[in-house]
Amino acid sequence: MTTGAFDHREEHTDPEMLIVQANLDDMNPEHCPYVSDLLFGAGANDVYWIPILMKKGRPGLMLNVLVGQDRLPDVEEIIFRETTSLGLRYMSASCHRLGREMLKVSTRWGEMTAKAGYHRGRLVQFAPEFRECEAAARRYGVPLKEVYDEVRRAFLQLMQTKASE
Repeated sequence: MTTGAFDHREEHTDPEMLIVQANLDDMNPEHCPYVSDLLFGAGANDVYWIPILMKKGRPGLMLNVLVGQDRLPDVEEIIFRETTSLGLRYMSASCHRLGREMLKVSTRWGEMTAKAGYHRGRLVQFAPEFRECEAAARRYGVPLKEVYDEVRRAFLQLMQTKASE
C-alpha cells in the first residue's frame, strides 16, 4: 500500500464562493447528468438538483451550483446554453473544507484510491474513489459493493499500519 499525491491537504475556508441557482420547469431531466458533467468540467465545486413544485403545480428542478467567482462566467455560459433557464440567482457562500488526501491502496483488482478527510489534523472521513471502484467492478465482473468494501478494508489497514509506526 502506498500513499498518493496530496489534494488540499490543509483544512481551510473558501470565503468567496457563490451558489448559483436556477428553477427549471420545462427541461428534460435526462439532461441533468450531462449538464452536471459540463459544470464540473468548468470548475464547479458542487452541482446538485432538487425536485420542486413550481407555480400551478408544475413539476420542476432546482439546479444548484457551488462555484468560485473566477469560474462564474463559464458556469453561466453552460447553464444558459444547456438548460432552459431564463435567469439565475446568486448567493454568497463561505465553505469550510476538510483537509483532504488521496491515498493509494492495494486490492486484488490493482491499486485503488481512497479519499481521506481531516478535521483539525484528525482523520474523520474516508471513501473509496467511486469511479475507480465502478471501473473495476465492470472490468472484473464483480459486484460494485464488493470492490467498494475491499477498498475500505485496505484503507483501514493502511491507517492501522501508519498509526503503529
